[in-house]
Amino acid sequence: MIRAIGLSTQVWNNAIRGTLLLAGFPVLLVVLSFGMSMVFSAGEGTVAEGFGHAWRTLPAFVGGAVLVSLIWFAIAWAANQKIIDAVCGARVVSRETDRRLWDLMETLCISRGETMPRLAVIDSEARNAFASGLDRRKGSITVTRGLVEALDDRELSAVLAHELTHIRNGDARLAVIAAVFTGVITLGFDLLQRRRGGGVADTGGTGTDGTMSRGRRGSSGSSRDGGLNIAILAIGLVIIVLAGTLSVALRLALSRHREYLADAGSVQITGDADAMVTALRRIDGRAEMALPSQIQAMLLEHAAGTGGGGLWATHPPIEQRIAALVRLAGARDPGPLSDPAGPFAEGPVARPQAAPPWGRNLPLPIPGLPPAAGPAAAPW
Repeated sequence: MIRAIGLSTQVWNNAIRGTLLLAGFPVLLVVLSFGMSMVFSAGEGTVAEGFGHAWRTLPAFVGGAVLVSLIWFAIAWAANQKIIDAVCGARVVSRETDRRLWDLMETLCISRGETMPRLAVIDSEARNAFASGLDRRKGSITVTRGLVEALDDRELSAVLAHELTHIRNGDARLAVIAAVFTGVITLGFDLLQRRRGGGVADTGGTGTDGTMSRGRRGSSGSSRDGGLNIAILAIGLVIIVLAGTLSVALRLALSRHREYLADAGSVQITGDADAMVTALRRIDGRAEMALPSQIQAMLLEHAAGTGGGGLWATHPPIEQRIAALVRLAGARDPGPLSDPAGPFAEGPVARPQAAPPWGRNLPLPIPGLPPAAGPAAAPW
């Protein structure tokens, strides 16, 4: 593991870990394929015969999984943004339709020499946002109307900088790839349900001569063979459930630390750690949206995805994110805030802040990662 001694190195470190995690998905596809071949071999007689048939048919199942993955990737690559907009009910905005949002985003992009992302708004009272897109030059940032109306300009700029950081770091692309792999693997559960509905464990079949065909034993051996078929089926089910569970765990692991890095990137861009903290305070408890799990993992905040002892969490708790900003960026935490009256509600008085020294090669510890070695810790 590379020791992280600066924000850029943290981003590289996270990208390496993400690549290693993504490498686990093809392995899980093979494991899933073997589980499916076991289930579909449940009527082959003895356990040894069932295993043998599963190994012989494994290449066909792997080939099918790869083909489905390629088709899914092609669809996601060509139409991922249209699919996301349709699912979320987002509509694209322009300078003419939403001047305030556009101007804040344009200012941030000019300050960092970034391409202006596409902006979209969801007409929802929830306070949330997410970044999407497979190319940092063609990224998209989507915010809810509730978020825009609840935050002042400093806070909204901090949130937009957070999402811009996701685009710069390639997080949106990683989320789409992980979602495709997970979707292919969970497709195995759908096929399993259909197979079970068709009678996997039914070991009786009539041949053209009126007798029981081989592979579907006669009544004299039905008790023995039925037990063996159940054993083969049970092994296949365990393998499929294991592959599906691990695929979800890998996808969730890809999203957790990205939020800390995006918070840090927001402060790097705006130089205003206090604004990011107060934005998170205004969002806390008002962010939940009824969206597919793949999109919920991309959101700025997803309170339902912070539990599970860390293994099943998509986001770190807001309290931990604020604590990190206070400890590492010198931000002030005003504590829980009352609901603001409108988009220009008064927030805590801002104190002048110099731009954080992340451009220099100074340590930036992130929760969950080992402490960096090297120069003394930065004053933030």
